[in-house]
Amino acid sequence: RRGEMAKSTQLIDNEVFRAYATYAGIVLIKMMLMSLITAYFRITRKAFVNPEDTESFGKGESAKKYLRTDPDVERARRGHLNDLENIVPFVGIGLLYALSGPELSTALLHFRIFTGARILHTFAYLIPLPQPSRGLSWAVGYSVTFSMAYKVLKTVWLL
Repeated sequence: RRGEMAKSTQLIDNEVFRAYATYAGIVLIKMMLMSLITAYFRITRKAFVNPEDTESFGKGESAKKYLRTDPDVERARRGHLNDLENIVPFVGIGLLYALSGPELSTALLHFRIFTGARILHTFAYLIPLPQPSRGLSWAVGYSVTFSMAYKVLKTVWLL
């Protein structure tokens, strides 16, 4: 029901909460995959930041050449950092939003747009797609999170 806070014992039966859990799970898994993508680029480009990571490629001076930065590794790392800066707030604010009693259709719109924007942002970062694709996908996702935060504050404002 619209405007009614969900009870904790009924969360699994709450369609909005289930939608939130689904889309939060998707973007969290996507963020976790960014670690694997970074590792893939580190291994294939032989670009490491820790000396112990280079030991399988040689010892001593011969391994030092693998202690370096690589543009592809750094691009994947920046994409992952951007995920951390945007998905973590979405997870927290999205939970509060899901518990604030929004209409299912409105909540699904928020969750789906955010998820699509983050997936597009990842492709725009890794391919890379020409700007403003990355910037716009970031702005759309950020706006969705801000919209949910506004709805939460509007619903539970106690100051």
